[in-house]
This record gives sequence, structure tokens and C-alpha cells, in this order.
Amino acid sequence: MATRTLTALLGSGVAAGVLVPVLLWADGATRPGYSLWHHGASQLGTGERAWLQTANFVLGGLLLLAFAAGLRRILRGGRGATRVPALLATAATGMIVAGLVPTDPALGYPPGQPAPATGALTTSGLIHQAAGFALFAGLSAAAFVLARRLGQQSRAWAVYSRLSGALIIAFAFAAGIAYRLDVLGVWRPAPAGLLEHLSLLTGFGWIIAVGVHLLRSHVPGGPNTPPAGTQGPAQAG
Repeated sequence: MATRTLTALLGSGVAAGVLVPVLLWADGATRPGYSLWHHGASQLGTGERAWLQTANFVLGGLLLLAFAAGLRRILRGGRGATRVPALLATAATGMIVAGLVPTDPALGYPPGQPAPATGALTTSGLIHQAAGFALFAGLSAAAFVLARRLGQQSRAWAVYSRLSGALIIAFAFAAGIAYRLDVLGVWRPAPAGLLEHLSLLTGFGWIIAVGVHLLRSHVPGGPNTPPAGTQGPAQAG
């Protein structure tokens, strides 16, 4: 029963990593008036079919919470045992809140709905923005912290995890700059949407990779399960 539970918890991370980006890109590519280049992922939580992305973000956040619980079981003691699950739980909470509290209309989407005055945000917009920060910051920080733990046995995993953490925050920061330049009329249409989608894709790609790695190395019967009495990369230390 314990093995099944751990498998389900770690598999939840893989499921979240596939579900969230696929639904975002599929919905964005078929949504009238929406541009994957121009509009942020959060804009899909407004306008036509808004319910789909609300469900996507809430379900994705719940799956990510389950994944954090699975990591807590594996990272017993040592570096990141508490911080990594806590950071992923922060990201998951941010995603759930971002799904339940929609962002403001922006950059012409949804069509026909005016955006707030330049630089202004409604209460809903402010809450959504804070939730988005928690999502991106939590994912990025978790990747950096887990890199030290994984790096005890594999330098390649440490490099990949740190690179993912850097790209998550870099793409998110660049998306914010592109959005501001677009709002001010300096660069239209700026690739704010593409950059934000790349940040999410990087973060959830990292979650898929870590989830699959841990399933293989820590679930009995997996191809890379350590022999009895030994420790896998995430357990060392």
C-alpha cells in the first residue's frame, strides 16, 4: 500500500507536468482572438472557455501538491528535505489561486473587454499577480534547492536542475518586461505570451523529468531501483 501511495504521489507530478502545458497550448491555439505570442497564459482564464483553464490550474495545482507530498516522503533528512516540498507547495497554491481568481483583461483579450487604465490593476488582478509570482518563484527556487541534493550523486542532474530554475525565472521576468513594453506602446505585439508559456513549459518539463527519475529510482521494481541497503541520488546525505 505504501508503494502504491508513493507511486501515485510521484505520478501526480508527471500528470501535472503534462496536463497543464498541453491544455494551455491546445486551448490557446484554438481560442478566437487569443495569440500564443502576444497573450499570457493567465488570459485563458478569461473570456470564452475560461472555465477550462480555471479547471486546468486548480487540478494542476492539486496534482502538484500531491507531488510535493511524495517528495517529502523521499527526501527524509538532509538537504532540501523540508524546503523543496514547501517551495513546490507554494507554487501549487499559487497555481490554484491563479485559477480561482482571474486576471484583468489585457492586450486586447478578451475581445471587446477594455483593460484597466495603464498601470492600474483591480483587486482580482493584484491577487492573481501575487499568485503568479508564487508559482514562478516557487518552481524556480525548488529547482535550485533540489539541484544540491541531486548533485550529490549526479552532476548532470545538478546542472539540469539549476539551468531549469534559472530559465523559469528568466523567462517569467522577460515576459513581464515584454508586457510592460506592449502596454506602453513601445513594442507591439511583444512576445509576452510566448515568454510566459516558455517559463511554464520549462518548469513543468523539470517536474516531469524529476518525477520520472524518482519513480524509476525509488519505487520497488523500477529499472533503476537501488539494491536493498543502498541509497538513491535523492536520499543520499
